[in-house]
Amino acid sequence: MSRLKRIYHADAYDTGRPVGSYWEAVTPAPAVDPCLNGDIETDVAVIGAGFTGLSAALHLAKDHGFAPVVLDAAPVGWGASGRNAGFNCMGGGKISDAAYARRWGTEDLGVFYRAQVRATQVVDDVLSAQGIDADVQPRGEWLMAHRPKDFDGFAQDAAFLNKVAGVKSEIIPKTALREHGVNGAGFHGAMWSDVGFCLNPQKYVFGLADAVRKAGGRICANTTVEGIEQLSDGRFALYTAQGRVVAEKLVLAGNGYNSDNLPHWMGGRYTPVVSHIMVTEPMGDNVLADQGWRVNQMTCDTRKMLHYFRLLPDGRMLFGMRGTPNLGPRDRARMPSAVRADFDAMFPAWRGVRTAYHWSGLICVARNLVPYVGPIGGWSGAFTAMAFHGNGVSMGSYTGKLMAGMVAGKPYEEPLPDGMQAEPARYPFARVRRWGLPAAFKWYGWQDR
Repeated sequence: MSRLKRIYHADAYDTGRPVGSYWEAVTPAPAVDPCLNGDIETDVAVIGAGFTGLSAALHLAKDHGFAPVVLDAAPVGWGASGRNAGFNCMGGGKISDAAYARRWGTEDLGVFYRAQVRATQVVDDVLSAQGIDADVQPRGEWLMAHRPKDFDGFAQDAAFLNKVAGVKSEIIPKTALREHGVNGAGFHGAMWSDVGFCLNPQKYVFGLADAVRKAGGRICANTTVEGIEQLSDGRFALYTAQGRVVAEKLVLAGNGYNSDNLPHWMGGRYTPVVSHIMVTEPMGDNVLADQGWRVNQMTCDTRKMLHYFRLLPDGRMLFGMRGTPNLGPRDRARMPSAVRADFDAMFPAWRGVRTAYHWSGLICVARNLVPYVGPIGGWSGAFTAMAFHGNGVSMGSYTGKLMAGMVAGKPYEEPLPDGMQAEPARYPFARVRRWGLPAAFKWYGWQDR
C-alpha cells in the first residue's frame, strides 16, 4: 500500500482533529460505526461517508437491492458534508452560461439548470422518504448584487431560469431591500428565487447514514482505503490497514478530500479549495432590526470570490467565504480576522456582535468548472462524482443517486447534461496546482471590482 498523495497541509486531513463547527455544538453525534475488521466481500464498495457516498449507498440499497459497504477514513460526515453551510441550492459549477453554451450548446445548458433544480428536490425527497429532521428553513434563495451592473442583469437571468427550469423569481431594487429584510452594506438589489432551502448538514448526513444502515448497508468508520486495484476477474480490491474489501462494483465519493493516487486516474483532475465559515453569537430581534435583516433563507452575493450567509434558527448569523491557499496553523490563525473583516463591512450594525465559531474545510473544483459524474477511466464497474464547487448538499445527493443507477445498469430518468458527463481534464503542472490559487484569487478579486 502506498502513502496517499494530498496537496494540502496534513492538518486538513487529520481526522482526529475536531472541526470546531457550530454544527458539532448543536447536533448530537451518533455512536461511531466500527472500523473494518478482516477481509470481506460485497457487491458494491463505496469510499466516502458523506452526502455523495451515502446517497449512492442508500439508493443502491433501496432502489436496486444491493447491500453496499461504505468505508471512510473518519466517522460519518467528518469531511465537507458535516462542516458546510447547509445550503440545498442551485449550483454545482463555476462556469459562465456563455462558456458552457459554447462547449456543449444552449440546449444542454438548459438540461444543466434542470439538473440543478432537480438536485434540490432529491434532497427533499430523501428527507421526506426517510423521515429525517434536518431543521429545514423556509424555501427560497437570495442572490445579492454587489455591483449595479449585476443587478441590471437580474431580470434577464430570472427570465432564463423560468424558461429552462421553471424557476420563479422576484427582483428587488436597492431601495426596497430593508422592507424585504435583506439589508446590508454594498448591496445594489437582489433576486429571490423559489427553489431550495437551508438545513442542518450534520443532521442530514447523520440521517442518511442511519437510513443506509436500516436499508441493509454497512458503514466502516476510521477505515482509510490506501490502495485500489482491479483484479483479473473484474472485481475491485480495496486495501486498508484493518483488512481487504473485494467488491464487484466501486463508487468513489471523496470529492475535495480525494487523494491524487486513489486511484492514479484521479491525479490532477480536481483541486481542493479552502472555504471558511464563522457563526456569531445569538442576536435578538432588536439587534437584527439594527441591520434590517430578518429572513432566514440562504443568501449569497454575485462575487466570484463568493460570500454566503444565512440566519440560523437560534438567531445567529452564519457567514462564509474563500481566501486561503492552505490549511496549516498559519492559515487557521489568519483567516478568522479576515472573514470577520468582510462580515463587518457587509453588516456594519453588527460589528459589536461576537464571533462564537470559526472553522474551515475543502470544497472541490474541476478544471472545466463543471461537476463530473461517471466512470473512473477505463475501469468497468467503477464510478465517481466530484467537483460540486461548494454545492455538495444538493449536487452530492443528486450525483450519488445517479451513480446508484449507473452501478445497477438502470439509469434514472433524471436530467443529466453532457457537461456533467465530460471526463475532467488534468490540470497542467498538477503537482503544484495549489500554488496557483493565490493568483487565481487575485484574478477573481479583480473581476469582482
